[in-house]
Amino acid sequence: MIRTLAVATLALLLGGCAAFNNIDNEVSTYGAWPAGRQPAGFVFERLPSQQARPQRQQVLEDAARAALEAAGFTSVADASDAQYLLQLSARVAIDDPWYDLDTMYWRGGLGYGPGFGPVYGRGAGYRHGRWGGGPWGPGWDPGYGTSARFEREVALLIRDHNTGELLYEARASNSGPSATLDRLLPPMFRAALRDFPASNPEPHVVTVPLSPP
Repeated sequence: MIRTLAVATLALLLGGCAAFNNIDNEVSTYGAWPAGRQPAGFVFERLPSQQARPQRQQVLEDAARAALEAAGFTSVADASDAQYLLQLSARVAIDDPWYDLDTMYWRGGLGYGPGFGPVYGRGAGYRHGRWGGGPWGPGWDPGYGTSARFEREVALLIRDHNTGELLYEARASNSGPSATLDRLLPPMFRAALRDFPASNPEPHVVTVPLSPP
């Protein structure tokens, strides 16, 4: 009896550990990837607003690179050797209908700027969160209660380098009590590309490990 309970307890603990090491993402993918077309060399393309924040954009590109390589793409140094152009974006917003409605109340903290730019024509960038020593580091707490939820999203767009044709778009989002993205970016990009080259615009859950498999 005791041994049975011990085994059951261990199984629950291991299951709990596995759950904590995974992250659920709501993914939507768009575009009809041409039949028979293979992934190949790519370069990242930065919008003017992203060029103004090269260190921040570099964090995104480094986070997405492994997921792109797993999908069959290869990063090239010379843009003339690339068949594809990749654009990346990320944003964090807070799901709080009371937030910022009354400027009489100051909750502390610092506001973020335009984030990573409206790559797909949607409002992008941080509203408020934590700001510290690095682009994603912890720092000043804006004073939210434990019930505050942050909506976090990454997006990527793949275009033909020669024609500019839009070939594929993928988005992955999740929510949680923290605005910090540094550890979440790589698994979110892995989730965004899990369907590739198939597309499924209907939001669906994709669970990936926080650490690379």
